[in-house]
Amino acid sequence: MRELYENYRPLLFSIAYQMMGSVSDAEDAVQDVFVKLADRDLAQLKEPKSYLCKMVSNRCLDMLKSTQRQREQYFGPWLPEPIETSAEDTAETVVRGELLSYAMLVLLERLSPLERAVFILREALGFKYPDIAELVEKTEVYCRKLFSRARAKMGFDPEMPLQPEAADEEWVHRFLSALEQGSMDSVLSLLSKDVVITSDGGGKASAAVHPIVSPIFVARFALGVYRKFSAADGGIQIEHVSLNGQPGIVFRSQEGVEGAMLLHVEGDRIRDLFVVRNPDKLQRLF
Repeated sequence: MRELYENYRPLLFSIAYQMMGSVSDAEDAVQDVFVKLADRDLAQLKEPKSYLCKMVSNRCLDMLKSTQRQREQYFGPWLPEPIETSAEDTAETVVRGELLSYAMLVLLERLSPLERAVFILREALGFKYPDIAELVEKTEVYCRKLFSRARAKMGFDPEMPLQPEAADEEWVHRFLSALEQGSMDSVLSLLSKDVVITSDGGGKASAAVHPIVSPIFVARFALGVYRKFSAADGGIQIEHVSLNGQPGIVFRSQEGVEGAMLLHVEGDRIRDLFVVRNPDKLQRLF
C-alpha cells in the first residue's frame, strides 16, 4: 500500500486538484481512494495506475455534483485555489508538465463534471481516448464528443491552440513596475482591449463582486489595489512565487498572505488578471 501511495499520489492529486480546483478537496479525494483500497486484495491489481485513476476520477465526479450548488451560491466570482509549485518538497506538488494553466482551470468552471474529467484526462495528462472511455465508463465516441463540446464551451474553435498563455517572469516584472510607477499610461500599454480582472473574496475579504472589464477600469482597479496594499500598516511585501507552474504574485502582510495574483497573456497583451483574496484559499501560501 505504501509503495502505491508514494508512486501514484502525485498523479492522483494532479487529477483531483484540476477536477476540484481545491487543494483540500483534492486531498480528501485521494485519501478516500486509498482508504477504499485498504479493503482490496492488492495482489489482484494488474493495472494499479488505471484502477487508481478511475477511482479518483469517479470520486471527484461525485464530489463535484455535491459542490456545484455551493459554487452557484458563492458570493462573487469563484476562482480555483492557487497552489504553490516552487518548492520540490511541497506535499501538494503535482506531476510536472501535467498541470493546466490557471487561466485554463478558470475556464473549466464552464463545463459539466464529466466534460471536465474528459478534458483534464486528455489535455493535461495526455490519456488516449480508449483509456479515458474506460476510466469514465463511457464509449470512446462519446468521450470524443465530450472533449469537442468542452472546447466549444471554453471558447476554443477547432483551429485554436488549447493552452492559454501564462505570463512569464518578464511580464510579471513589467506589470509590477507599471503599478509601482503609478502610471495609468504604463499600465494601459500592457493591457488587451478585452482585458478582464476577476477577483475572489468569497465574502470574506474585499474584492469586486463582478468581473471588471475595459482597460481603463481594470487599470484603475489594479492601481487602487496596489496603492491600498502599499499604504497598509506595516506595509505589504510583494513576493514572486511559482503558482500553478507559472510566475505569480503573492501579497504578504505581517498577519499573513493578503492576496495572490496570476496573469494570462494573449496577443502580447495581458488578457486576464486573477486575484484571489478569499483567506480560505490562501492558507497554504503562508
